[in-house]
Amino acid sequence: MKFSFLIILLLAYSIGYAQHTEIDVSKKARISHIISLFKQKNFDDISTIIKYPLKRENPIPDIKNPTEFKQRSHEIFDQTLIDLIAGSTTEQWTEVGWRGIMLDHGAVWIDSDLGKITAVNYQSPVEKQLKQTLIQQQKDHIHHSLKEFKNPVYTIRTKKYRIRIDELTNGKYRYASWKIGSKENAQPDIILNNGELDFNGSGGNHVITFKNRNYSYKVYRNILAEKNAADITLDVEKDNRKILSQHGTLIAD
Repeated sequence: MKFSFLIILLLAYSIGYAQHTEIDVSKKARISHIISLFKQKNFDDISTIIKYPLKRENPIPDIKNPTEFKQRSHEIFDQTLIDLIAGSTTEQWTEVGWRGIMLDHGAVWIDSDLGKITAVNYQSPVEKQLKQTLIQQQKDHIHHSLKEFKNPVYTIRTKKYRIRIDELTNGKYRYASWKIGSKENAQPDIILNNGELDFNGSGGNHVITFKNRNYSYKVYRNILAEKNAADITLDVEKDNRKILSQHGTLIAD
């Protein structure tokens, strides 16, 4: 599972808003084109100006290609969002450095160079209901010790471990780990409930740290990183000395 719930997207894109730049004529033309497509509700053409995968809030699956987009566009672009985009003017779109160009306070983001939609930080009623349905399905099949949580965050596979991280209702995060080959309905080998999230810089990279007596488990999410960098890095420290480091891959169930 991916760590793409909207709070993280909003934070990742919104830190450092102060550095706005004037949008040039060619970029305004691309914005006007997008506005026009939404006025026409031309989702065939809109599907060609999406940068895939289009991230959705976990556990909703990302949209991987134009075919999926045309099948699921109604989940994202309800009449409220269509009206917001179609009724906007180029003056409502702001360029924010390397992050791209945002509509209003970041409801929609487009790439500065290509004019493709890169993020939609809006959740329709349909998606909200879908999210709750998918969360309940997860609660129905995981081990009974893990059924209470607010939001699923990641499922990770490293060389030796399957790791699940959830956001709890108290704002903390929970770490559950199994040996590779085990399923989530099995008793976890370890459960830690005290995780805290910290952002590293303005690119959205972050770390969730879990304490277990003199051990620290640190799960790093590498969003802005070098090409081919691992999705996740797991570091385990004992008495502030690193005793294990493994790269991880985000997986979807």
